Amino acid sequence: MYPYIYLASQSPRRQELLKQIGVQFEMLTAELHEDTETLEIPIPHEKAHDYVKRVTLAKSTIALDRWTKSKRPWAPILCADTTVSLPSSIAGEILGKPIDTADAVRILEMLSGKVHEVLTAVVLLVEPNSQPLYVVQVSQVAFSHLSSEQIATYIASGEPFGKAGAYGIQGLGGAFIPTITGSYSGIMGLPIFEVSQLLDHAKVARI
Repeated sequence: MYPYIYLASQSPRRQELLKQIGVQFEMLTAELHEDTETLEIPIPHEKAHDYVKRVTLAKSTIALDRWTKSKRPWAPILCADTTVSLPSSIAGEILGKPIDTADAVRILEMLSGKVHEVLTAVVLLVEPNSQPLYVVQVSQVAFSHLSSEQIATYIASGEPFGKAGAYGIQGLGGAFIPTITGSYSGIMGLPIFEVSQLLDHAKVARI
């Protein structure tokens, strides 16, 4: 039985969700020389499901190397990555984090009035030499029609930046979403049902 895990993510939302299900964790965050953002560049014609799985598995490999160098005691390593996809649009197959205000406007205009997908991949390394366990959880999110004024006001709040799809369901962006089908926590960045199953399989304790 493992008393805790390592979380290879700086996301406050993922930390909150792990605390919600009683999982003790220690941070295993990126070092200054690591270029994790390069991993998040999509390969041409890559599908969202393949993308989010590839990125998360790559992040888990980097996290394992990070743990090796740290010389800390072993505990399972949890990695996750979330992307947004508008499957009906070639331009919207993978909607990552906006790079600037104009990009945030572009993404929010694409999502306005449509149903999109939020895909969160989770990878758990149970042992250093074991094959990683992984799952990709997919939810559908309906967006209301957004006016130019709504988009401008939302972007001015700063919330869209650093978030896939340029919005956060747990923040102001939740006001744009009439319905979801799937996992609310998955849309936040960590599907706790699927994560709980992985942790139970790895025999991780809860408090």
